[in-house]
Amino acid sequence: MANTYTQIYIQTVFVVKYRQALIQPEWEHDLHRVIGHQINEQGGKSIIVNGISDHVHCFFHLKPTQNLSEMMKHVKSKSSKWINDQKFLKHHFSWQSGFGGFSYGHSQKSQVYNYIHNQKTHHQKISFAEEYQKLLNSFEIDYNEQYLFHKPE
Repeated sequence: MANTYTQIYIQTVFVVKYRQALIQPEWEHDLHRVIGHQINEQGGKSIIVNGISDHVHCFFHLKPTQNLSEMMKHVKSKSSKWINDQKFLKHHFSWQSGFGGFSYGHSQKSQVYNYIHNQKTHHQKISFAEEYQKLLNSFEIDYNEQYLFHKPE
């Protein structure tokens, strides 16, 4: 749309199915690159992608014409396909369904970038479950703890 100017910053968080610690240091950097590329391919502009062995944070610009859910569906689908095609694991890799999405203002850009950049240090002090619930609470997002994380059957 002509003469439309926006700056929409989004952080998304998604987890390995059953919160298993499957993302390995040998290929996690490449995975983050693949995810960033998929965000860009969908019309977003990746700022940083990082995480630890059981989850990933993405921080990017979102255009007002983009559908966040569709973008994340594509990103998760393509990145899990990439992991499986590379045969990094002996079994099929999947992301847990859903994701967390959080919006930020321009003045928060550096703070969010640093938070995502320092995930490994951050998670030496706080578990993913605590971190995720803290994010949901700070954004005043209603959730049912029963459905927050899939557990193996």
